[in-house]
Amino acid sequence: MHALILVGGFGTRLRPLTFTTCKPLVPFCNKPMIVHQVEALKAAGVTEIVLAVAYRPELMREEMEVWAKELGVSFFFSHEEEPLGTAGPLALARDQLMKDDKPFFVLNSDVTCQFPLTEMLAFHTSHGGEATILVTQVTDPSKYGVVVYEEKTGKINAFVEKPKEFVGDKINAGIYCLNKSVLDRIKLEPTSIEKQVFPVIAAENKLFAMELPGFWMDIGQPHDYITGLKMKLDSLAHVDPSQLTTVDAAKAKGFVVKGNVLIHPTAEISAGAVLGPNVSIGANTKVSTAARLSNTAVFNNCSIGTGAFLDTTIVGWSSHVQGWCHLTANTVLGEDVVVKEGVVLVGTKVLPNKGVGDSQFQPTIIM
Repeated sequence: MHALILVGGFGTRLRPLTFTTCKPLVPFCNKPMIVHQVEALKAAGVTEIVLAVAYRPELMREEMEVWAKELGVSFFFSHEEEPLGTAGPLALARDQLMKDDKPFFVLNSDVTCQFPLTEMLAFHTSHGGEATILVTQVTDPSKYGVVVYEEKTGKINAFVEKPKEFVGDKINAGIYCLNKSVLDRIKLEPTSIEKQVFPVIAAENKLFAMELPGFWMDIGQPHDYITGLKMKLDSLAHVDPSQLTTVDAAKAKGFVVKGNVLIHPTAEISAGAVLGPNVSIGANTKVSTAARLSNTAVFNNCSIGTGAFLDTTIVGWSSHVQGWCHLTANTVLGEDVVVKEGVVLVGTKVLPNKGVGDSQFQPTIIM
């Protein structure tokens, strides 16, 4: 089987992290966010994955060729010279996708969930239609495009953009299973699969929806990334708790965990540190005594100083937060940032390779 992942463009919503890498390669729970999807695709029987790349294709190729060997899948890199939307990349990769006659998956690279792809494929095969969309429930459907479908059969009747009156509470989750015939509907030009292709298939009664079990989040911007981190760690606590650090394991080393905490085996956590809830610590990162971290992701090769307090914060690769700093409110440090001792950052975005010596009490960007 084949799959295509829409790797996307510049990742502007996740800057400053995407100034030095592609968005799909940004770590999420200590793996590039795209790797979680690749693992799920492989488990569903996919052997070749097309990566529709528009930004820094060389970097994407270099990184994913390493993962290809580790995960046992092959990648085909389809480079867009100009943005082709969410459907055009399928036309560009048509020859590759047509190498077999089986259905194929399409995923947006910046969503996280439990990826029930095996169940989705079974549902897609059973209904006999042309395409299947995963949908997810939201609390405020007026902010989204709502998918209206028959609950019993899954057949989609309509799409309603930001409805003023309640018509449903399920939205497109950005994961599709398509027959190869869908490729005949798409021209090699900028095209939206959601607005130009799916409504036509729905009008022919060939488009179906499957409700996504469990959590879902678009993690393409810092606030949602942190929310997605909490959801993913909550899921791991139920599905694979062995990946998380237990209270007893932390206590044996002299530090404290509260709630769900994911620590890379090569990280060093000093006695007296307090981690959690909802924290991930990357490889070769050091957290000093009396540091307090919650709702925070720290990438590889970082250091967090004595007494530092981090909440709702993302610390990019090889960055260093010195002692007694206070970082909160969706602060994001790019790669190779140094925050000097005692600095307070509130909602601050710091570009790569910067030193920060002055406190920022209002959201700002340090260039």
